[in-house]
Amino acid sequence: MKTSSNNAANATSKKTFVSMTSPTSARNGAGFHPCQGLYHEPLNKKPVTAFIATHYNVDFSEHYLGNYMAARGYGFLGWNTRFRGNEGFFLLEHALIDIGQGVRWLKETAGIANVVILGNSGGGSLMAAYQSQAKGVTITPTPGLKIPNALQELLPADLYISLCAHGGRPEVLTDWFDPSIVDETDPTSIDPALNMYNEVNGPPYSPEFVVKYRAAQVERNHRITAWCHEELARLSALGMSDRAFHMYRTWADLRLMDPTIDPSDRKPQWCYAGDPKSANFSPRGIGLTNTLRTWLSMWSLKESHCQGPPHLNRIDNPALVIQSLADTGVFPSDAQGIFDALGTDDKELHLIKGDHYLETPDTARDDVADLIVAWLEKHSV
Repeated sequence: MKTSSNNAANATSKKTFVSMTSPTSARNGAGFHPCQGLYHEPLNKKPVTAFIATHYNVDFSEHYLGNYMAARGYGFLGWNTRFRGNEGFFLLEHALIDIGQGVRWLKETAGIANVVILGNSGGGSLMAAYQSQAKGVTITPTPGLKIPNALQELLPADLYISLCAHGGRPEVLTDWFDPSIVDETDPTSIDPALNMYNEVNGPPYSPEFVVKYRAAQVERNHRITAWCHEELARLSALGMSDRAFHMYRTWADLRLMDPTIDPSDRKPQWCYAGDPKSANFSPRGIGLTNTLRTWLSMWSLKESHCQGPPHLNRIDNPALVIQSLADTGVFPSDAQGIFDALGTDDKELHLIKGDHYLETPDTARDDVADLIVAWLEKHSV
């Protein structure tokens, strides 16, 4: 391990690079380890409480809250699994094992007494799944695979925080799906009757259109799941185990264009990638590249264990849910859904000012860090 710091953190915190193998993944021949991250900590205080934050594929090692929490006396491990930048090959059971390596490092190497799971953005359901499975494995293996023994050895965390988090991976994809695509292999194919960007349909969108549209989104998800199973069977007969495929048009949540649906302070007709229509017809979006098994493991409404509620239901630790009201991709109903699904009675929900990454207003990140600290102090950590 080696220690480094940046200008913003020089006065209050230091960063330690942490890397290690996983029980189900060795060090790569080029030299990198499957599990990597940065541990942020105060300069002159050994913390007794630390956070761990991980995403399905986004690099969280330099997570924006790291320095803020270290400045307040806490440790913060921005942690990456083997799937950072490699979403197309994601398998939940192995991601959870990699997260477990980070939790174990905090407990056994950093000497942390209280570990706080931070489920941020798309990583919300991933971290909920970790805490859930650390309490006892309930997930089934990805089709054609087995549950690794190492999944039985996860160490549970002590507290759970959801910050601007999506409810679950299959849920957010389906909410963002464009159901008007006629041919999954042709990103230009459109059924005008289901096209949210056809001005005849809105915005604003009629209640009848919303119901029809949402049903078609779910049907698209189920249709891809059925095709994945058909393809796995076909490939098996040919002696092949899996294949890759592209999935198009995933910036089509009606809420992006119609601010009267799930109202908040968000900028209307805007998404994380800018103009929703331009983003929707570009090769940029979640789930663009998959293998058949990754689809079943991460995105399928029928089969994925990356859905939020089944795991949130099992979390009986104290929990805090925070949601920014100007978020253009997570909405008040999403935060309420997470809050309602949590199994604990010791939980709080806070709706705050700010965008998804808390870049605005200027005080948003400090305000969230202070809110988290106040909540931790109520739980004596």
